[in-house]
Amino acid sequence: MLGTPTSDVIADPIGVIVDLITHVETSLGRGEVEAAVVSVAGGRAKRRKLAQALTTRPEILTDGRSPALRAVGDLLIALVRAGARAVSPPVCAECGKTLRTLQRRGEDWYCGACGPLREPCTVCGRSKPMHSRDRHGRPRCDKCPLEDGRDPVAVVIDIVTAIDPSLRPEVVAAAVQAAVPAAGRRYQLAWTLQDRPELLTGAGAQAPVPSVLRLIDALCEAGTTGIVRPPCPHCGRVIPLVKPRDGVRLCRNCVARSRAEPCSGCGRVCEAATRDEHGRAICPNCLVRNAANLENCVNCGRHRVVNTRTPDGPLCSTCPPLPTLECSICQEHRPCGTSRLTGLPWCPPCQRRSGRCTRCGHLEPIRSGTIAEPLCHGCTVPVFPDCPACESSPQPGRCPDCRLELRFRELFTGPDGVIHPALQPLKAALAATDPPGTALRWLAKEPVAQGLADVAAGRRQLTHAELDDLEQTGILAHLRSVLVATGTLPPRDEHMARLERFLDDVLATRTDPDQRQILHRYAVWHLLRRLRRRTGGHATTIQQYAVVHQHTRAAVIFLDWLTTQHLTLATCRQADLERWLTSGQASHRYQAAHFIRWSVGQRLTTLSFPATRWHGPTHVLDEEGRWEAARRLLHDDTIGNRDRLAGLLVLLYAQPVARISRLTTNQIAIDGTTVRIRLGSAPVILPDPVADLTRQLLDGKRGHATTGTGNPSPWLFPGGQPGRPISSTHLGQRLKTLGIQPGRARSAALFQLATELPAALLTRLLGIHIDVAVAWQRASSGDWMTYAADISRRPPQEQPNPSPGRPLETEIP
Repeated sequence: MLGTPTSDVIADPIGVIVDLITHVETSLGRGEVEAAVVSVAGGRAKRRKLAQALTTRPEILTDGRSPALRAVGDLLIALVRAGARAVSPPVCAECGKTLRTLQRRGEDWYCGACGPLREPCTVCGRSKPMHSRDRHGRPRCDKCPLEDGRDPVAVVIDIVTAIDPSLRPEVVAAAVQAAVPAAGRRYQLAWTLQDRPELLTGAGAQAPVPSVLRLIDALCEAGTTGIVRPPCPHCGRVIPLVKPRDGVRLCRNCVARSRAEPCSGCGRVCEAATRDEHGRAICPNCLVRNAANLENCVNCGRHRVVNTRTPDGPLCSTCPPLPTLECSICQEHRPCGTSRLTGLPWCPPCQRRSGRCTRCGHLEPIRSGTIAEPLCHGCTVPVFPDCPACESSPQPGRCPDCRLELRFRELFTGPDGVIHPALQPLKAALAATDPPGTALRWLAKEPVAQGLADVAAGRRQLTHAELDDLEQTGILAHLRSVLVATGTLPPRDEHMARLERFLDDVLATRTDPDQRQILHRYAVWHLLRRLRRRTGGHATTIQQYAVVHQHTRAAVIFLDWLTTQHLTLATCRQADLERWLTSGQASHRYQAAHFIRWSVGQRLTTLSFPATRWHGPTHVLDEEGRWEAARRLLHDDTIGNRDRLAGLLVLLYAQPVARISRLTTNQIAIDGTTVRIRLGSAPVILPDPVADLTRQLLDGKRGHATTGTGNPSPWLFPGGQPGRPISSTHLGQRLKTLGIQPGRARSAALFQLATELPAALLTRLLGIHIDVAVAWQRASSGDWMTYAADISRRPPQEQPNPSPGRPLETEIP
């Protein structure tokens, strides 16, 4: 089977095939034969199957008779075209005629006359090759074409326009021609829609022919509103349906799940990529990593999965394309790798050279020296002779520190053999990584290795703009954060940069100039400018990014709907807006309301979409559950200090997770036994149990990031990327794992604090906006209107301390 392990795997299939052919055919050279084999069998698995077939029955090269693989017949045709004389072309299994092209039934080859199956025509009765089938599946010959009395395109036009009268007939005709290019197959489409017109209005997953789905896609792209794309019957998503399973068509993911079975190698349950000789499933990972599918990398020499094929040979995933250097052995300017033994460049041909060592006299592979004076492995001085870990090692240069230094030379060295100056800070930071294996594993990732090698070779500049041109993946984001943390790249507001790229893409795709101008005013001059004013030079948070992103998407969705209805903001009426809100196409309603209210303020429309006022929490506030969770966080030592402190800041001080994740060590002040935290404009004295947790977290603070983190992190809760805090989403998920719902716990804390403290103190101590504090005070029925008069009537010794360092009293029952 394809790519499966067998007991007789052929190590060099091309060599075996070329040897068999050149033994029979003497008029072609090995190079011409190898070129013909590569043109027919481009993959390793196909070459092994071809070699196995020719080894089992080599006489097929001279008689050309089937049964045999299709690749064997293609190879015979390619050899004959290349000028072979002794090799026979494939011959018809029935009449013996030599073939220039193949028609197959099973494993047999037939000519054009013998190949097609013959059936009696329903109309004339003559037994001829089948040309088409009628509505009931009966065969028709080429002399008896399908004639149903009406043009199938006209039938489809009538059916579609009856469902959606807004579609013009010429638009439907163009959609039919695009969905079914072959005129003979349009009858099947027309017959299917005549029998089941409901396929066009949501039941398309039950379509017996795929042309129905192609027609639906073409009509939806033309702007129809009556024709509906069908959802997947299993997952319910409206995405392309590809394969029929149990009478309905499913999406690609659901098809894969329906075919999932345990892999015979690793046991993973997934769709099989192939099967072994016993018919057992093999997953894609086991197929790729099968020993028969591995090759020797021309750079590092390891037997690994091929990632890139170059004219000089295959490269593994950890080796970038080879730079052109002067080989240390042959002194030729060629694509060279770096020897792990000497640290010098050597080309792939020299890696395969053998010679007699000038020191020991043994005939062995050359590992250093020159062509005139070669040296073997045992006589080569290693690249790091003074390394204590390599002195007694049988393989010098293999300890982690030496391997990391060699990796630096492979990736960071330019064509002149010198490490690129822009990569020096990164090299120094990675060299300080403990343990070195962490940096090695990070440098082994393909996007990292490829990007750094391109910078060293001069193919790419080390700037944010160059990185923005690449595919934005998680690995690239981590690479950028490492470069910023090590000083290789200047810092920038990443979420703001993402917003700017997103808005540029949105505006670039708008074809209507009026809509482009409206979106530019709303997104750039209103949303983005307001966000920059609120951040005040600080980094944008992911929540702020999401708000602008969703508001822009809502504006785009609403404007797109207006376009489909042939309306504009100026011509849209309140009834049209209500119709959109009650339709199934309305999404992002809350954010669209903000866009409509902005448009009213800009006098672009007369619509009305009032804002929904907040009248207090809508869910039950579990006060007892809140205190129970706080007691557990204070006394349960099995919970990590980071999660305990974050949870207590939510439960006791009503802090949102987004703000907790961005707390810095500068907001913590320790003065003897007193620990203060600055959440607002005035610091808050932490009670002893919470203060102890804060001290422990500061003493043992270390983030998940280990690559490029040379300096202590300024964040109280460091994240997985160097120089960045923990993600608020990740921190919130950790609290939910502990049974703490951050939103509800914060509401309960705010509700209690608003009944005990005036709004002004809540603003100063907790850092919340004064309007929010007043709203919570009203929701909790806290009456502070007589607070000043009550304080004035107290004796001086009973009045509260107005100093900014006044503690926020939090008594845990």
